Amino acid sequence: MTAKQTQKSSPLKKAHRHLRLAVVPHAANQYRPHLVRRYGLVAIVSLVLCLQFLPGNFAGGVLGERAPVSIQELLARTNEARKERLQPPLVLNPALAQAAELKAQDMISSHYWAHTSPSGVTPWTWFKQVGYQYAAAGENLAKGFYAADAVVAAWMASPEHRANVLGAYTEVGFAVIDGQLDGSKTRIIVAHYGRPAGATTGAVTEIAPSQPLGPISQLGVTIRTLPPSVLGSLAVLIVAAGVAAVAHVYRSRLPRKLRTTLYRHHGIAKAGGLLGIAVVIVLFQSGGQI
Repeated sequence: MTAKQTQKSSPLKKAHRHLRLAVVPHAANQYRPHLVRRYGLVAIVSLVLCLQFLPGNFAGGVLGERAPVSIQELLARTNEARKERLQPPLVLNPALAQAAELKAQDMISSHYWAHTSPSGVTPWTWFKQVGYQYAAAGENLAKGFYAADAVVAAWMASPEHRANVLGAYTEVGFAVIDGQLDGSKTRIIVAHYGRPAGATTGAVTEIAPSQPLGPISQLGVTIRTLPPSVLGSLAVLIVAAGVAAVAHVYRSRLPRKLRTTLYRHHGIAKAGGLLGIAVVIVLFQSGGQI
């Protein structure tokens, strides 16, 4: 190997050495990776805090900073889900869109979040108000979502909502409205599905989902609603927590002067703390509901 080749490889060797010191517990760093030492933790927390305060990061922030959810995109995502399950595509119907708009406006003006209003007005009232006669009808709701694919993914994660997305309908109408519920700004999305009366014979069917999502499904929905900067923060925290957990495995190799109760358990304590921060971020950012 020539001197020139040695010089070219030295920066890589330096980077490799610093990386090992930062994340791998070994004798050179006294089995305490620099990433989860005091200064490393300060850097991680500072980075995460900076990412959280980026514009548009909060569900309750200025809605103008969020890109609007497109009706065409909602239709496209819905029909993609139907196509994957061999269902015919839906077409937009202006009357159903008007019914969905009326329902969304009613929730904003009357301050409620439900299929049936506090005064007992059901979803089917809005169908009738716009003159839509149906053989089958359904309603899906969503709030706090800022991407069409996340909305449809959340509906598909719930059996009752999925039944509407994939139901025996031929038409759909969507409404997307920004407003205030429970004192905070949010975005409401209403989908009204329909099959016109006379299209097929049989009894009239009406579906308005009533079952909440399970914990696992709700977690999936929450993750789909998080902005990229938050997902990046979570990735950093999880990697750092993993490094701390690995360091805990090597606690028996700590130098004698560090074999105190505090240092012997520093890895697991820091891993738990970092994961706790990640959980707080997810809970704070979760705004999507169906």
